[in-house]
Amino acid sequence: MVALNMTPAEYRSYIKSKQRPSPLGKNMVLAFVIGGAICVLGQLIQNGFDALGLSGEDAATASSVSLVVLSGIFTALGLYHRLARFAGAGTLVPITGFANSVVSPAMDFRAEGLITGTAVKMFSIAGPVIVFGTAASAIYGVILLLLGKSS
Repeated sequence: MVALNMTPAEYRSYIKSKQRPSPLGKNMVLAFVIGGAICVLGQLIQNGFDALGLSGEDAATASSVSLVVLSGIFTALGLYHRLARFAGAGTLVPITGFANSVVSPAMDFRAEGLITGTAVKMFSIAGPVIVFGTAASAIYGVILLLLGKSS
């Protein structure tokens, strides 16, 4: 039993003693392989759209949309979560991870209603990514403008 009057340092020490060591090497390899496999799948989809006669830009857009839709379907079926538990960060980086971060909370809170559950919670995870990504791109744009490297 843990005493409730622990100092923060004692609590950190207690938590550290209970944690299992992380298999860092295995996690990195799985993230690399699964993340790469998702990207290969995206490339195969894009090549398929290219073969159907879409322009390069349209094929890239269609493959991105396809990956988002597939990720949403796999999230709804509970398959994306299983893959993420196995692959770790490999499922977070590609566009599929972003789609999963939108669909998953929307599903989790759908019982609270369409507006107050699904719609409100949909961007609870992805929202900060959008905000900070937009802010970073604006700052980067200003820096390029100040350096005279804008077109």
